Amino acid sequence: MNTRNQQGKVALVTGSSKNIGRAIAVALARQGCNIVVHAAQNRQGAEASLKLVQAEGAQGLISLGDLSDSAQLERIFSEIKEHFGRLDILVNNAAVRPELPFAEMTYADWRQVMSVNVDAVFQTTHAALELLQQSGQATIINIGGLTAHTGAANRVHVITSKSAIVGFTRGLAHELSPQGIMVNCVSPGLIDTVRDENNRPQHHASRSNLVNRRGRPEEVAEVVAYLCSESGRYITGQTIHVNGGAYLS
Repeated sequence: MNTRNQQGKVALVTGSSKNIGRAIAVALARQGCNIVVHAAQNRQGAEASLKLVQAEGAQGLISLGDLSDSAQLERIFSEIKEHFGRLDILVNNAAVRPELPFAEMTYADWRQVMSVNVDAVFQTTHAALELLQQSGQATIINIGGLTAHTGAANRVHVITSKSAIVGFTRGLAHELSPQGIMVNCVSPGLIDTVRDENNRPQHHASRSNLVNRRGRPEEVAEVVAYLCSESGRYITGQTIHVNGGAYLS
């Protein structure tokens, strides 16, 4: 793969202030993309990601905001248009993954997950569509989750939201790929990331896999970067699993 074949393209990576999102931002910067680093509130993390992006020789922009809030989303895309004037790649990575038994789950708990994991993906993609259509060779990557395919206890809301992302990917691919916009889902298994104590998986179905280790964020990021490259433009509507063999599709 030509690692610099994205020179001048612009990528928005949501939730890129840490972990997988940060690794994706850096991998795309290494390909030659300029990067919009997004976080809901974590400016310190976003600034750290921006430094890594710039170390790859890319231009970067930090844009903070709640993607499920239409006013904040409008501001984010105004900043992108003003700073770069284009958008070629959208990576819908931002998500929450709390654990809670179904019997204890309230509708507010359910809606909080759906708002971030599903509604914000719809709203962000819809807001990005005009710029992506102008690109000529655009890519949308939705980050899924292994338990959408395996199931797991205490994550009914998360599993449902990530299952929705698979359907969203397939439907969008049918509509947008004829316009030159490739749409895929990348589904990580158990990845070695930094999480707070309230978001640390206790019942994750991917605790066992064939390679007997956790994945690294960079291993997910390289798959995303490939799908966004010229080499990945015959792939669309697919869910690509990066899980060390925890799930064999």
